[in-house]
Amino acid sequence: MPTQNYENHAQRVPGFLAVGFALLLCFIGACVNFYQSFGDHQRIYSASLLVVLSASVFLVAFFCRTFALKAQDRGIRAEENLRHFAMTGKLLDPRLTVSQIIALRFASDEEFLALAAEAVAKNLDQKTIKMQVKNWRADTHRA
Repeated sequence: MPTQNYENHAQRVPGFLAVGFALLLCFIGACVNFYQSFGDHQRIYSASLLVVLSASVFLVAFFCRTFALKAQDRGIRAEENLRHFAMTGKLLDPRLTVSQIIALRFASDEEFLALAAEAVAKNLDQKTIKMQVKNWRADTHRA
């Protein structure tokens, strides 16, 4: 595995994207079927059920991904708060946003404190923080 850095840190799961695309196509097909079944009282009920079912499955997949990422973000926030506390004896500045804290996790211990202070002072966004990291601390466990 190559050394992680800003250019290659994003992780994509092709299978998840493919399933999401398939669910989207299924929903579009169900909507087309529903539209074409207007006036046909034999098909309208089953067509409407297909629309509701495909929309529900699509939303369940979306919420599963969203909830998992939120839980992971909470874990990262707690981990970085502990890291800051171990280094300084103080918790992270409460003005730091979750996205800033998530970006700071890639900073090495040597640059973490200065970059955290700069992120608060200049209200740096996630991309800027990641680009300023010189000694990248890999995170290969993020989903």
